[in-house]
Amino acid sequence: MTASTASLRLSAPPSPAAAFRDVVNLRSSLTVLAICFVHALSRMFSMSINEYSALWSWLASLTVLTRQSLLAGFTVLLLIAVAEALLAKWRLRGVARLLLQGVAVAAGALGGTWVRMLVYTWGKGEPMQELVFSWFVSASGLWFVLGCIGYALLLLQQRERDTRAELQRVQRDHEQLQAQQLEAQVSALNAQIEPHFLFNTLANVKRLFETSPERGRDMLRSLIAYLRAALPNMRRPDSTLGQELDLVGNYLTILQMRMGERLSFGIASDADLSDARLPPMVLPTLVENAIKHGLAPLPEGGRIEIQARHEGEDRLIVEVRDNGQGFSGTGGSGVGLANTRARLAALFGDEAVLELEAAEPRGVVARLRMPMQGGAA
Repeated sequence: MTASTASLRLSAPPSPAAAFRDVVNLRSSLTVLAICFVHALSRMFSMSINEYSALWSWLASLTVLTRQSLLAGFTVLLLIAVAEALLAKWRLRGVARLLLQGVAVAAGALGGTWVRMLVYTWGKGEPMQELVFSWFVSASGLWFVLGCIGYALLLLQQRERDTRAELQRVQRDHEQLQAQQLEAQVSALNAQIEPHFLFNTLANVKRLFETSPERGRDMLRSLIAYLRAALPNMRRPDSTLGQELDLVGNYLTILQMRMGERLSFGIASDADLSDARLPPMVLPTLVENAIKHGLAPLPEGGRIEIQARHEGEDRLIVEVRDNGQGFSGTGGSGVGLANTRARLAALFGDEAVLELEAAEPRGVVARLRMPMQGGAA
């Protein structure tokens, strides 16, 4: 589901039935019960308790008043729920919406008070005296005020809930956009590294064809076999240390065919690290950089040592060490290393770092420190 579709579903107005249930629920019922009890209790404060028997009379009166208040309170609540259902159906706005809400509260206050009076006078045959009419007006006004306050609090609660849901939706959309941006960033960096890695390899094949065609054909066949394994790996979002070490081993074997005794290498890794997660083409880029800037400029060439080991229980260290010309050349300033750092930052943030330092007696050590994670995704 796209972000726009999710936004439409979250912002869609509720159905009339859902709007009604949103008002008449356990929470609102308990709130009305509490208001009615407090209202009845306030009416009882003027009554004195002189005897133990008077206490029971006082409690009985409190129960009757609470019951009478509940009749008015729940009538107002039901009329507010009906108003919300009608608003969800008719989609009224502005003055019309406010008018319907006011009419619902007024009808609930008048109707609830009328029901209270009917229940109180049921079977007593008491006439509608002036005192009863005055009580009806004052009670209706009280419940109208309480209904307006309750309705306003309900609308504020709904607005707060909608705002919170909107913030959650925006956060989800933001996280989705970040993930898409990260994916695009990694793909763009891969697109820059791949030709940088492959074109230099093809240039080596071209130079070998110019000096020794037979060895050039052998190297070309080896290169084709290598690329068949390497190209799918370049497009993957993840790889493992074992896969990258195999890829580097094949790459160095091809270069050894061109450089002969000028190139030697060794690969060492802890046995339990083969499934450790490693971004694709990071290790080959470090090896290529060591050859291009460290060993290739020297007539005698040199040696490359690749080592992978634990750092504590949750960290991985991968080193590419050469005994080339060191920092006197241009090592460390190319596109490959710059994009490698950018990819590590995009994938791991501050938890991964690429370090370059001088080796003894000469050469450069490229050291990758990153979190220990499981196999390739």
